[in-house]
Amino acid sequence: MARSASYRVKFKRRRKGLTDYYLRTKLLRSGLPRVVVRVSNKHVRVAVVSSRLGGDVVIAHAFSQELKKFGWPFSFNNTPAAYLTAYLAGLRCLKKNVSEGILDAGLHKPTKGGRVYAACSGLLDAGFKLRVDPSMLPDKSRITGEHISRFFKESGGKGFSRYVEAGLKVEEMPKIFEEVKGRLREAAVNG
Repeated sequence: MARSASYRVKFKRRRKGLTDYYLRTKLLRSGLPRVVVRVSNKHVRVAVVSSRLGGDVVIAHAFSQELKKFGWPFSFNNTPAAYLTAYLAGLRCLKKNVSEGILDAGLHKPTKGGRVYAACSGLLDAGFKLRVDPSMLPDKSRITGEHISRFFKESGGKGFSRYVEAGLKVEEMPKIFEEVKGRLREAAVNG
């Protein structure tokens, strides 16, 4: 244990590996709201957060479980669900006159074409301005779920037992995706 006056104990969240304060400081200095995208084993969360002296304030957020109300019957943590969740959050931000932000991916480094960048694509399509390299965004076939329906057909349904038991038509995922996206747009305009 160090006892000298020059030793400083690191912040608790830094010691536990929960916060990268160097990155957080850089994001806060941008002056823009942070778009916080978190992907868990079951869900995707997207929040647009403004930092104030008293603490962070959530401007708008969306949780992938909300997609159930709009008719999304599939997984809540796949690429199309990440896109739709962020699309919903983007529409909510625009209603509150917040139209620009910077990506906060947290401690995990996002991969090219992954769910974090699918969420960025959803925000961009909603009309939200986000500083992201366009080469990192997934292509349209991944966003709509065509890759999942193609794999379902090739595997003969193997590995999709939960969907088959529930009677879901995985091969129609791109069509259902477009329907849900339209419902999200209508809900944002009307409500």
